[in-house]
Amino acid sequence: MLQNDDVRFISSSIKLPPLSPKPPTFISHFTQLIINSFNTHSNSLTRSLFQKPSLLCSTTLSLTTPRKPSPILCSASLSLTESTQSQSQGARQSEERVLISEVLVRNKDGEELERKDLESEALQALKVCRPNSALTVSEVQDDVHRIINSGYFCSCMPVAVDTRDGIRLVFQVEPNQEFQGLVCEGANVLPAKYLENSFRDGYGKVINLRRLDEAISSINGWYMERGLFAMVSDVEILSGGILRLKVSEAEVNNISIRFLDRKTGEPTIGKTKPETILRQISTKKGQVYSMLQGKRDVETVLTMGIMEDVSIIPQPADTGKVDLVMNVVERPSGGFSAGGGISTAITSGPLRGLIGSFAYSHRNVFGKNQKLNISLERGQIDSIFRINYTDPWIQGDDKRTSGTIMIQNSRTPGTIVHGNEDGESNLTIGRMTGGIEFSRPIRPKWSGTAGLVFQHAGVRNDKGNPIIKDCYRRPLTASGNIHDETLLAKFETVYTGSGDQGSSMFVLNLEQGLPLLSEWLSFTRVNARARKGFEIGPAHLHLSLFGGHVVGNFSPFEAFAIGGTNSVRGYEEGAVGSGRSYVVGSGEISFPMMGPVEGVLFSDYGTDLGTGSTVPGDPAGARLKPGSGYGYGFGIRVDSPLGPLRLEYAFNDKKHKRFHFGVGHRN
Repeated sequence: MLQNDDVRFISSSIKLPPLSPKPPTFISHFTQLIINSFNTHSNSLTRSLFQKPSLLCSTTLSLTTPRKPSPILCSASLSLTESTQSQSQGARQSEERVLISEVLVRNKDGEELERKDLESEALQALKVCRPNSALTVSEVQDDVHRIINSGYFCSCMPVAVDTRDGIRLVFQVEPNQEFQGLVCEGANVLPAKYLENSFRDGYGKVINLRRLDEAISSINGWYMERGLFAMVSDVEILSGGILRLKVSEAEVNNISIRFLDRKTGEPTIGKTKPETILRQISTKKGQVYSMLQGKRDVETVLTMGIMEDVSIIPQPADTGKVDLVMNVVERPSGGFSAGGGISTAITSGPLRGLIGSFAYSHRNVFGKNQKLNISLERGQIDSIFRINYTDPWIQGDDKRTSGTIMIQNSRTPGTIVHGNEDGESNLTIGRMTGGIEFSRPIRPKWSGTAGLVFQHAGVRNDKGNPIIKDCYRRPLTASGNIHDETLLAKFETVYTGSGDQGSSMFVLNLEQGLPLLSEWLSFTRVNARARKGFEIGPAHLHLSLFGGHVVGNFSPFEAFAIGGTNSVRGYEEGAVGSGRSYVVGSGEISFPMMGPVEGVLFSDYGTDLGTGSTVPGDPAGARLKPGSGYGYGFGIRVDSPLGPLRLEYAFNDKKHKRFHFGVGHRN
């Protein structure tokens, strides 16, 4: 932000009496010394003063840093150069002293001031000049400075007059005009109310340059707080007491993108289309440039995920405007990756829960920040093949709407709903899905998603053959066919607080089955999740609540499963129950231990609200699941590049104990 260190308020020219070869007889030798002293300084002063067309003027807006801070308020009529001050330092010792019998303040014509309050201000400003004191010319000059610096007067002329009682020292002053109005030019973003309030108290009063300086500093501070490139660049007192302010606001003249090489830092040709970057930033041409807004724009461009480094360089342009150059360093746009993970749905087998993954991703398709992801995850039973194509901002839309096309073929264990301790744990649920979703910000911290998804799903046994009944002769599909088919309309709204794990979060999801064909399922499913974090000294308390309900005809394996690492700990996955409705509450207290390691105490409770028997085939009742239960325990969390690593040991209300291991935050 530019400072106003170089702004000067220059008062009117010096009021000097006519200089003639023979001074009037009533002027003493001391008076002549004062006149000669002021005459020495007035030549250069008058030249600098009359180059300015206005009574009160200032320097123009400068983008350079001043050599050192200087006061905004000074009196040009009595300004002394540093060299003159240093030369006169030694001369003061040898100056002649003259006894002053009386000290008065009068107007420029030598008459009494109409306003006694101004006379008092001038007398209070005097430090050395007192009746019956011996003074030098330099001491008188110093008090003249003090009168001018009081801010009420535009000129001051000391005159020494011989009287029969001695020498009378008269300070002939010219007060500033009374403030009667304000004209402000160039303040396009400064609120008029703020401007009015800054000068309201001075209306009808004599203009005080010190208070004027405070008001201008307040205006400049308003710009500075908002990071705006702007300042008061010129001040003038017009006839009639009208104050004219000129504000220089640096508008954005042009915005350009410059790509830099990752290794050399030299300009290069980028893969991203400049318009793709420019539409992400909120700073536009014609706006007053704000450094705070520029910082947000840098963060926005970085969140695109295709830039390694982003910076904005403002450069002076013509007519007081500014050009912005955004330097960007692109990341590699695509590549292959491999990794692994753990599935909490698999609770048996030699490679229990282990999953391997392989993926190809391209972050910047066609240079438009569009993203293509092709991935394969494979475990002992699990497998997911997924293709996603996402446009983070659909062209031509001004609401930042994103679109995603998704195709997925998955196989997941059926043990969560249909597993039991008698060994029927090899059922798998096969799903083929495809659809399209659109998302957009709704308001700050809120986003919304709507989509249409078609799903073709069925159950297979350990030999890979499709089946429609389990070992209890209970149905595994809602339609009675080997596959259930559903066309889902999906709606979701998400609230996120600060974005970290401890902040508030709320998610509401609605799915509606559309029976466009008679064999397609029709149901309505609502699911909600909420979380809130609190700080308790060095510890953190996290409270979460999940719940949902289904109305209509839905597949049994789509019931809400309760129990497991992300539900009620102390139970296996889905061991508490599965129902049309459910509620799960959880409380955790985490506290630091050493470095990246945290300790955790937790307690969970979940229930199907007595709806287990209403699920087609009653899979929970056939497997004697309790329908409700609680668990509690302790554990540790370790920060890692993959996310928090969670190791927990839990007890349930059946007196059973169980270890839980997970990667990432709980869902």
